[in-house]
Amino acid sequence: MASVLELHDVSFVRGGNRILDQLSWTVDEADRWVILGPNGAGKSTILQIAAATAHPTSGTAHVLGERVGGVDVFELRTRIGLAATGLARQIPATERVGDVVLTAAYAVTGRWRERYESFDLERAAEVMDAWDLTGLSTRTFGTLSDGERKRVQIARAVMTDPELMLLDEPAGSLDLGARESLLQSLEEYASSPLAPAIIMVTHHVEEIPPGFTHGMLLREGRIVTAGPLEDVLTDAHLTETFGLPLEIAHEGGRWAARATR
Repeated sequence: MASVLELHDVSFVRGGNRILDQLSWTVDEADRWVILGPNGAGKSTILQIAAATAHPTSGTAHVLGERVGGVDVFELRTRIGLAATGLARQIPATERVGDVVLTAAYAVTGRWRERYESFDLERAAEVMDAWDLTGLSTRTFGTLSDGERKRVQIARAVMTDPELMLLDEPAGSLDLGARESLLQSLEEYASSPLAPAIIMVTHHVEEIPPGFTHGMLLREGRIVTAGPLEDVLTDAHLTETFGLPLEIAHEGGRWAARATR
């Protein structure tokens, strides 16, 4: 099975702070990974390296067979789907939803003078229908609810049929109904044999959709444990990761955690 991401002894230092510390990790093309850990553990930094928007301070990172730092990242990024808060801030509030999705074909935010083929238009319509966005196509991004914005970002990431999908807290800030609706869509997407490898960052085990296969627990830039989800999500591992006695339950394909009394 081919690897889509390989990190070897990767460290990342910003402002004198070591955010990642000699981290090694491999993601295969059929994997669906979730990364959990406290604030400041380095979760989003891993996604930035996987998205080729940040380079390791030391060590090597290969994404889709290309070494980050030794390849044209603009071409590489067109093969990666990314839904993250930082990207959302780059989308003009006045941009129509249909154009937010469509402009992913050129890896730009904000439609300008690009010329799109009929295939691009058909693909955008297909993706918007799959993510329940057709009725919002003429709405502007700035008028959407948090849940709607999350869906638009994911649809934009799916638009280019990526080889690697990166999701940074896709259910963060959503109310219960919006969260559950989004997780159902993510479950369906992750379960498709045509879906790419997926890496999702979250703070809560309750936000892990059924169908995800692997997990990584991260603390202070180091891996506590990583592997099949059932082996990773244990009371002992979560307690070590978050520094608080925790117990975890698994029922109906969903996870839940709470502090022990």
